[in-house]
Order: sequence, then C-alpha cells, then structure tokens
Amino acid sequence: MTGTGCEVVSVGILVADVFVPPLPRLPAPGELQLVDDMLLAAGGCAANTAMDLAKLGVRTAVAGKVGSDFFAGFVRQDLEAHGVDVSGLSVSATAPTSRTVILPVVGDDRRYIHAVGANAHLRVEDVSRAQVAGAKILHVGGYLLFPGFEPQALAELFQFARARGLRTLLDVAGPKPEHGLDVLRPVLPYTDVFLPNQDEAAVLTGEPDASRQAEIFAGLGAHTTVITRGGDGLLVRTPEGAFTAPALPFEFVDGSGAGDAFDAGYIVGLLEGWGLERTLAFASAIGGSACTRLGTTAGVFTRAEAEAYLARHPLSLQPLAA
Repeated sequence: MTGTGCEVVSVGILVADVFVPPLPRLPAPGELQLVDDMLLAAGGCAANTAMDLAKLGVRTAVAGKVGSDFFAGFVRQDLEAHGVDVSGLSVSATAPTSRTVILPVVGDDRRYIHAVGANAHLRVEDVSRAQVAGAKILHVGGYLLFPGFEPQALAELFQFARARGLRTLLDVAGPKPEHGLDVLRPVLPYTDVFLPNQDEAAVLTGEPDASRQAEIFAGLGAHTTVITRGGDGLLVRTPEGAFTAPALPFEFVDGSGAGDAFDAGYIVGLLEGWGLERTLAFASAIGGSACTRLGTTAGVFTRAEAEAYLARHPLSLQPLAA
C-alpha cells in the first residue's frame, strides 16, 4: 500500500526479526537444540504498531530506514502485505537493514541479539512533513534506539504536528541511565501521550515507583502518561488525576511486541474519541493479545475479537490511592 490519506504516521525502528520458539533452556556450549520452526517477520516498534493498526482497520503509514539488501526487500514486502503504507521508508547508503534474533526461555525473560544497522542513520529530516501534515496522529515508537533522532529536532517535529491538529504519542525503548531526563525535556511539552513501561521509566527517572515516575513526566510537560506494568496492569496520569487498572488475563506465549500493540489500541481510542477508560481497556486487550502467539503481531486481536474479549473481561479504572 502506498499513497496519501493515512490517519496515522508511525515513526521508528524497522527490523527483520528472527523468532525462536520458547526454549526449555538455553543450549549448552556446542549443543544443537532442535525446534519445530522459526519465524522471520518484519518488526521493530514502528512496524509493529503500524501492522497492528492496519489489522484494526486504521490507514497507517510507517516512516523508518532500511538498507539496500535482502532484508530491506523482505521488510518492505511484509509491511505491504499487512496493508501498511511504505512510501515513508528511506534507504541508508552504507548500513544494512537492522536484524534481531529473539530467544525466549520458558519461565525467564526474553534475550535479544540485535544489529542496529540502518536505524542508527534515521534522522528527523527523513520524516516527510507533508505525510505528517495529512495525518491525524503522529506516533514515534522505540525512541532512544535510533540515536540520530536529536531531542530538539523531535520536539520541533511534534510541535509541527501539534500546530496542524495532530495528536502526538511517544514510546521509548532501550533507555540507559546516562540518558536521564535530558532526552525528554524538549519533547514532552509537545507530547499528548507518553507510553513507557515501568522498567523504562525507572531507568529514565531513577525512581522505582510508577506513581512518582508519572508525576515526573507530567512535571516535564506530558499531557497524559501511561505506564504499563506487565502483570501488574497499568498506571495512567492525566490533568484530571491518576488511576490504575489491573492486567487482563491471557495465556502467555511471547511478550514481544506487546507494548507496540498497546500503543495501537490506544491510538484507535484516540481516533474514535473514546473516553480514557474505554481507550485503556481496548489498548490492554490489544496489547495482551500480542502475547498469545510467537512473534510481535501474529496473535493481535482484530477489532471484533477485542470487543468480544472485553465483553467477557471488562476493565475498570480505579483512582490511585493517596
């Protein structure tokens, strides 16, 4: 799919992902461990959110950088096959397409082997202002994994979007303690929704408590902050107050892409003009569904599936206890 008229532009990392099925344990040195299959799929925060949005019926374009290699062609074709507009893809003249090997182990967290590749060369200038101006929402996923995105330049892009009536959403990945809050200070005043998980927020703020984390981000200018907490649910802070919600029940297979799917669900709520509770319930259902199958997008609900699931498993917000 190419062309204009997309409702959402999703900017960020693009990756060719190789998924290994959940292993009982990591192989010993020199050991051959057999699996039934492996999955090769387009991934990365921007690609995941864009593909999930397309599955939910939202016209979405992706903006990111690939190399000029086999994996670039695969990523482009996989995105197009999922109904995503790829006219915003640019090509690095020197770096290969990014690749990741994902190694999940039963009862343990995932392990990643990652080549940054062309994502290191992504710049704010690579994002088409004309494409952004024609959208309703600008989403940046995986911020801090593409080091060429300068905070001030991103702030100016968000300011450009806001001036044209777009909502702006920012998600992060891979923060390091040395990043601190300086990478957010210019950007959060122009951010409508900031979407870190609790571990990422802890690294950025130095605070382990989600409520305190959200207070810090609000103090820096974020209008709404949603901190996802895995099995502990979520915490959201808006100008009207802070609220929590529990995690929804899902059979867990692979958590890859769950945060990106949550973003997609939240974006649907913004586009539809839903209230906060309905938006977060839908986002939680979409994010949780991503965990039910191997890969970042294969298990993600359709809209009808999400609505049927929420009819059986309603989610309610509770005011944060003082």
